[in-house]
Amino acid sequence: MAAQSASTSAPEPEVTVINGCRLWPYAHCPGTDLRHANLVGKDLRGVNFSGAKLSRANLRSANMAGALLDGADLTAVQAYALNAPGASFRNARMVGANLEMARMFRANLSGVDLTAASLEAARMNLVWFVGAKLTSANLQETKFVGSNLLNADLEGAVLRYTIFPDANLEGCNGCPKDW
Repeated sequence: MAAQSASTSAPEPEVTVINGCRLWPYAHCPGTDLRHANLVGKDLRGVNFSGAKLSRANLRSANMAGALLDGADLTAVQAYALNAPGASFRNARMVGANLEMARMFRANLSGVDLTAASLEAARMNLVWFVGAKLTSANLQETKFVGSNLLNADLEGAVLRYTIFPDANLEGCNGCPKDW
């Protein structure tokens, strides 16, 4: 029996390739067109998707720890329960994105456009939102513990049960005044 199992090798893991981009940890795919891609549950830690087109992609429960998405287009992306600690989304377009239940500890979302996005019950601890646009966003139950919302715009955002302990709210439009 042992001789039989030794001669049978384990199958190679399946690698998803979209528009020439091999989707695995630490992939280097800046500017790649991944619109409407199904990336549910993918391990994409450390990937470089800077300037990539990810509009309407499905990133539900994906692992994007330490990923680079600066300047990427994530319009209407489905990223429910996304895990992206330490990821960088600087100046990304995330209009209408679904980031409900996302975990983005120590991520950088400076200059990001999250207009009409849903971050309901997301954990945004120690996240940088410097100059970010969160107008008309659903921020119900979002935790901004120690986050930097310097000059962010939350005008018209839903803030029911949202908390901001130890957050920097200097120059923030629409942020609560008594924190």
